[in-house]
Amino acid sequence: MRIIYTDQSFKSLEESLSFLWKVQGVPLEKVLEIRNQLLDKAESLTTNPHLGQIEEYLEHLEKGHRRLIEGNFKIIYRVESDCVYITDFFDTRQHPEKMKG
Repeated sequence: MRIIYTDQSFKSLEESLSFLWKVQGVPLEKVLEIRNQLLDKAESLTTNPHLGQIEEYLEHLEKGHRRLIEGNFKIIYRVESDCVYITDFFDTRQHPEKMKG
């Protein structure tokens, strides 16, 4: 399996990490650690792409979105043939309705 990150997923990750650092005052070292943990967890999908649970907030899209939990984040993804598309890094401290877009 190959992992493909969408532009939206990188944008969400960048915004969330920036918020942690600039607004919440989380030390940069910790923010980088969180980023690495999220990316490592996403990369783990290469060997077991169906590891995550179905993401109920995105079922209406009928694309089979799944989620992995890492800390306060959901890694949202879908599997298509031999690719895993990471579509979002969603901070679970937000209201879940925001995930619907």
